Amino acid sequence: MGKLVYSMITSLDGYISDRNGDFGWGGPEEESHRFINEHGRSIGTYLYGRRMYDTMAYWETAHTLPGQEPFVLEWARVWQAADKIVYSTTLREVTGERTRVERTFDPEAVRRLKAGSDLDIAVAGPHLAAQAIRAGLVDEYHLFVGPAIVGGGTAFFPGDVRVDLELLDERRFGNGVVHLRYGVTDAARG
Repeated sequence: MGKLVYSMITSLDGYISDRNGDFGWGGPEEESHRFINEHGRSIGTYLYGRRMYDTMAYWETAHTLPGQEPFVLEWARVWQAADKIVYSTTLREVTGERTRVERTFDPEAVRRLKAGSDLDIAVAGPHLAAQAIRAGLVDEYHLFVGPAIVGGGTAFFPGDVRVDLELLDERRFGNGVVHLRYGVTDAARG
């Protein structure tokens, strides 16, 4: 059975983007990018909201752009090999391989997906992740905390839930980013 993992880059004060939508302060460099690549190998399916999919669709063709670093090309291959489900009421079709659109987020369908998957499933985007968190579906949280305080914007966590966590792993990178991996405690599962 696969785990549902919520993983994103975040500022020290808990935002995935600032008030202007900028997240350039958290961009990975080679060391952290390779770590993310390795983590991505355990993901069989990505769950995206419309905006996050629009951002990530870059990776569908990133390998065709000249001058890409090998670690960037590696991530493109890892991302392209995974299935993608985009939750959107407005997106009519997707152009990417291994990608489909669902009109609504159905927690029971995600539970079935987890139960039938040998690989983990990643949810990305704070609005979609909030739905998964509220439904008790997220098993692990992976935060790539960047060395910036942005003072507001789009929060990583929803403000209306409580989940008890245990620290499973941490890693520091030379650019000041810290990866924190938390698991949901058994007590939090009920």
